[in-house]
Amino acid sequence: MQLFFTGILQIQRFKIPTFKRAYLKSILTCLLLPILSVGFAQQPTVSGELKKWHKITFTFDGPETSENDVYNPFMNYRLNVLFTHSGSGKKYLVPGYFAADGNAAETSSTSGDKWRVHFAPDETGNWDFEVDFRKGRWSAVSSKKETGESAEFMDGFKGTFKIEPTDKTGDDFRGKGRLQYVGEHYLRFAETGAYFLKQGADAPENFLAYADFDGTFHNDGHKDELVKTWSSHLKDWKTGDPEWKNGKGKAMIGALNYLASKELNAFSFLTNNIEGDDQNVFPYIDYDTWDRIDVSKMDQWEIVFEHAQKLGLFLHFKTLEVENQGLLDNGGVGANSKLYYRELIARFGHHLALNWNLCEENGEWIKNHRTPPQSTPERLAMAHYFKENDPYHHHLVIHNGIKYDDLLGPKSGITGPSVQTHRKDFASIHKEVLHLLEGSRNAGFPWAVAVDEPGDAQHSLLPDAEDPDHDLARRNGLWGTLMAGGWGNEWYFGYDHAHSDLTCEDYRSRDLFWNQARIALQFFEEHSIPFQEMTNSNELVGNPKDENTIYCLAKKGETYVIYINSGENAEIDLTHTNNQFKVSWYNPKKGGKLIKGKIREVKGGQIIDLGKKPIKNQEDWVLLLRKM
Repeated sequence: MQLFFTGILQIQRFKIPTFKRAYLKSILTCLLLPILSVGFAQQPTVSGELKKWHKITFTFDGPETSENDVYNPFMNYRLNVLFTHSGSGKKYLVPGYFAADGNAAETSSTSGDKWRVHFAPDETGNWDFEVDFRKGRWSAVSSKKETGESAEFMDGFKGTFKIEPTDKTGDDFRGKGRLQYVGEHYLRFAETGAYFLKQGADAPENFLAYADFDGTFHNDGHKDELVKTWSSHLKDWKTGDPEWKNGKGKAMIGALNYLASKELNAFSFLTNNIEGDDQNVFPYIDYDTWDRIDVSKMDQWEIVFEHAQKLGLFLHFKTLEVENQGLLDNGGVGANSKLYYRELIARFGHHLALNWNLCEENGEWIKNHRTPPQSTPERLAMAHYFKENDPYHHHLVIHNGIKYDDLLGPKSGITGPSVQTHRKDFASIHKEVLHLLEGSRNAGFPWAVAVDEPGDAQHSLLPDAEDPDHDLARRNGLWGTLMAGGWGNEWYFGYDHAHSDLTCEDYRSRDLFWNQARIALQFFEEHSIPFQEMTNSNELVGNPKDENTIYCLAKKGETYVIYINSGENAEIDLTHTNNQFKVSWYNPKKGGKLIKGKIREVKGGQIIDLGKKPIKNQEDWVLLLRKM
């Protein structure tokens, strides 16, 4: 693999005599030195495939330092690289980070002279890059362009490289492109143009409290008993899958393999739960030091996240939770918070399908908060930092504790809510999604709404051993979300049951429900339902109060999806169209092919009785009407 920023390496491809090759190199050096601002010794090492949407890593030789150096390498150096596409003019200012010896996931090194930037290009052809490397107290969290002084080494280096098309297909997000908020109620992949519906695991929130990661959390006296082994999923690891340090990480990689095998496409995790329920997940060198990053642990996290993206698993980063929302800067966005966000963006922001969740259960809504609760100024400050500093502008969400009214509209930077509900029977979900969608539209900035903690804290999605049918979760939760126009769910495991939100180490505890989640996704995908063009139209099926009886999602005159949650039959008002429609039934619990009922075709211009459900002893059914 060749880097195109000098052209010198290209000479090796041609069969030129050694003395002539040396002469050509000297000529090229003379020609290119005016373009390059520093010597060839400062050229980065480039790893990764030079292809569109692929992770490309630039590793520079910089100042020798360590995690515990008196001159803090995390706070007092700022590495940024500006990438510019020569054809389109697109620009991305991408933050970098201190990488110890450049192989810390394997060596557990805490010191070295390697500095690193990850970039995921969104165009083929030539890209130019320019390095900005500054030093000075607080430089990392400064927004001033020329903060401090030049840190020398690679500062000012310029170069060019060429990107080829991606060769990935299937679930791998590199074949689909970056998942983007596009001003609509659903996120869209930039490469394929396809819209995304998600189903996945919200629990355990302490997914990253894993024994095979480096760090002090194993034995720091903070709820060490909750550290996981994920041993139940060791059997799901496959030969050729990633690992680190001679066999570590296999069980966690296996857990992701299992989720992907169930055709789920999302999972979530806290990245900082200091002062939270678990207290074992944080990016720092120890529990009490918030301005120094554990480099090897972060590199190991990256191995896991990279594998997840290849499997087609969306990454839901929960950056804070209610207990620690005021931990780093008393709720504000000061130096510690900015460094935390910067390090997350630098190390993981290149991934294609993710959202940043600013805080789980945010705001002042409980008694006796452990840390100062955040209100509107702090919420807006968090959003503003990501809006200004995430070069890729990933979907930006916040969890409800208090209401979202102060965040509606285009100015906040928030592009959707991450919704938590509170009823054991999931019965509030449909109305809540409709309310948030309508509120965001009325504010002139449509949100993409996901329900990421359906149900209540105590029970929610029960283990298969207690609820093998999962009828209420399927009917009121899963389909209640999708039929309202939400873009998906992540499923929480109640604290009063085995394999809970803190104790789960086996995703198979909900295996039977994952089947039903997969069935819902298959319905929309396999039957090419244009959900991104459809809106909730419950009034067409006699449900103007949006009760949990019957739902309708419609592209009027073209496609209608009707979900019978309870009742024996359905009717639909088609007086707004004269088109002819084909009628089919679908089993949301068992899946399978579309079923023909007694009524197979209908014509618009009237209110139509669509007949009774194919099987009486199952409550819920889906009806599909398609224009003929």
